[in-house]
Amino acid sequence: MKRFALIGAAGYIAPRHLKAIKEVGGDLVAALDPFDAVGVLDSYFPNAEFFREPEVFEAYLEDHPVDWVSVVSPNHLHEAHIRLGLRQGAHVLCEKPLVVEPESLDRLAAMEARTGKRVYTVLQLRVHPALLALRERLQGEGGKRQVVLTYITSRGPWYQKSWKADEAKSGGVATNIGIHFFDLLLWYFGRVEVLEVHLRTPTTVAGYLELERAQVRWFLSIDPRFLPQEVQARGQRTYRSIRIEGEEVEFSEGFTDLHTEVYRRTLAGEGFGLEEARPGIEVTARVRRAEVVVPRPGVRHAFLE
Repeated sequence: MKRFALIGAAGYIAPRHLKAIKEVGGDLVAALDPFDAVGVLDSYFPNAEFFREPEVFEAYLEDHPVDWVSVVSPNHLHEAHIRLGLRQGAHVLCEKPLVVEPESLDRLAAMEARTGKRVYTVLQLRVHPALLALRERLQGEGGKRQVVLTYITSRGPWYQKSWKADEAKSGGVATNIGIHFFDLLLWYFGRVEVLEVHLRTPTTVAGYLELERAQVRWFLSIDPRFLPQEVQARGQRTYRSIRIEGEEVEFSEGFTDLHTEVYRRTLAGEGFGLEEARPGIEVTARVRRAEVVVPRPGVRHAFLE
């Protein structure tokens, strides 16, 4: 039985990791979070030790070694918490985005080499059955595809008062909510040849990517005002669409067990490491820093018109 520690036990995504650890037969030894609203631990690992101070948590792990540290803390703390896990002689599985800045990947790679332990991340769209099948189909076809990505996931006023609204901490909208989709596009269609940003505000970012095998118009937002009218009429607050050559990619189902599948693959030596994470992190960093330009004809996302 693999022994785990979890950093970020009070966070929104923590229950998915707790469920995955239990379903792969792991044992959670200890958990850390500065907030103590962690009653969810009782549902999965009622005997896990809980700590609010990193120093006490790390001292405990020195006497109670673990095989894995799962990191689900705020984005800007990922590198520090990954390094904590590596110092303890454990492999690390970290939520997306693995880090905010590409330079962090180089530092972590050097620490991997020193410790002999590995760092992995959660890129769950890569294990979604429908998306895996689509990638296999696309790889057998030539030419550049026309792709439109639209993702709106509404957030209330709380968002602008949390660390997520601080670009230095979260990486902004493109990184915090878009990293999976940028990773998916790069995984499907290859490296970036052209990158343009057409709109960038605290709540919305949009632009154009030309990849080796695709031309992509993309739009990401947390602003519910952009939701299509038919979505609002149904009382829904999320709209997710990927269209390839006008054909909608259907992947609304099958999300329930993706974290568990990521854990299974990672424990089997088939996880997504630093270099798998690098392209998406580099692209989102470029999106944050690129000059906002007026879109050329034919590359503007329809939501900007």
